[in-house]
This record gives sequence, structure tokens and C-alpha cells, in this order.
Amino acid sequence: MRLSLLALAAALSAPSPPALAAPACVRPGDLAPAPVVVPPAGEVVSGVTIAYYLLSLNWTPQWCRTMGVGATAQKMECAAAFGFTLHGLWPNGVAKPYPRFCRAVGALNASAVIEMYCRTPSPELLQHEWQAHGSCGWSDPRAYFGRAAKLYDRLVMPKIETIAPAALTAGAVRAAFIGRNPWLRADEIYVQTTRSQALSEVRLCYDLKFDPAACPGGTGVPDGVHVRLAPSRSGAF
Repeated sequence: MRLSLLALAAALSAPSPPALAAPACVRPGDLAPAPVVVPPAGEVVSGVTIAYYLLSLNWTPQWCRTMGVGATAQKMECAAAFGFTLHGLWPNGVAKPYPRFCRAVGALNASAVIEMYCRTPSPELLQHEWQAHGSCGWSDPRAYFGRAAKLYDRLVMPKIETIAPAALTAGAVRAAFIGRNPWLRADEIYVQTTRSQALSEVRLCYDLKFDPAACPGGTGVPDGVHVRLAPSRSGAF
């Protein structure tokens, strides 16, 4: 298995035009901030010591089938061609419950939404991430989204749709990311699927200095498990 994964990583890292992590995209003309989220009382968790960070990437075609709720997600994110997009940057403690909605914060301004849209193409999701996660470690949206963008923009996204369905395992997903980002290790990449084994997210773990680190809670779906891939609108990802 290790040799096959290394071979796959080498193939995926062969010279070709890289896929930019934050590609240029067409921003909707009516792009505007979303309303402030009213957090459920049971989701307000403050006072947790941060132990590590997760950078969560949506496989957007699957997100739109299962989690992409809300007017702006369906109108903007789910109506266009996207592959891996930025879900958010999450500060986590050593164990659950993880910090969420740590303090009351207001609505994002238009400039933050415009700047982040091509990474996270949903004003509702951006607002949610700022309130649920950014409020737990950053003083203002610019600092939070600036850090998230820096981590996301460093990544070169693999062409995950070029992997044959029969060869698409959780290990192949990890190998694809390592092939394009050789500074990553397999134990720093958490792969998440739905109950029906459809790829939903890839999460990268970082230490308190924002250097890649082994994921404290494990890496999710084991390497040998086959995963399904919801197709993107363009097939170009």
C-alpha cells in the first residue's frame, strides 16, 4: 500500500500547470454580507485552551448536496464550478467540546466578504465561520481571515477528479495532497466522508505556531477505504 501511495503521489506531482488554491472567480454583482448568526445555546463553548488548529477544506460538490444550506450557498457556491474551497480555520482544544461562539461579534463588512469570496464562496458561511471560530482566537475579522487565507493560499490543490474511481481511497486523497504539497505528511491530513463514503472534507492540522502538525485525534478515514467523489460542475478539479 505504501509503495502504491508513493507512486500515486509521484504521478500527481509531475510537472503541470498548478491549480491555484485561491483561483480567480466571478464574484456576483449583488455580493453582500450575510446577517449575524444567532448561535444555538448548546453550541456556545468558551474558556477552552487552544491546543491546535484545523484548516478545513470542503469538497464543494458534496457540500452542496448535503451541507450547503442557506440562500447564498445555493445561489453562489452551489451554482458555480468549484472544487476544494475553504470551509474555515478552527481553533481546537485537546478534546471535545471544542470552542465555538466564544464571544459576541458583529456582522462582516463588505470588503471582507469580497476579499474571501473566491476562497469561501458563501457570505453566510463566512459570517458563520467568523462567529463560530474566529471569535475564539482573533480580535477582528481581518486577522482571522488573513491567517486562514495565508494557510489556504499556500496549498496547491490536487486534481482529485483525475484519479480513477476504482483507485480513489482515503490514502489516495492524502497522497494527492502530498504530491502537490510535499511539505505535508500523511498524519497531518484528516479525511472525512459521509456515511455513504462520499468525500466531504479534507482537514489539515497545525500547531500553535501554524506549522503543519500531526492531527491529535487521528486522521479520519483509513487509507485503504474507498471513497466516492461527487463530480464538480466542470470536471476540472
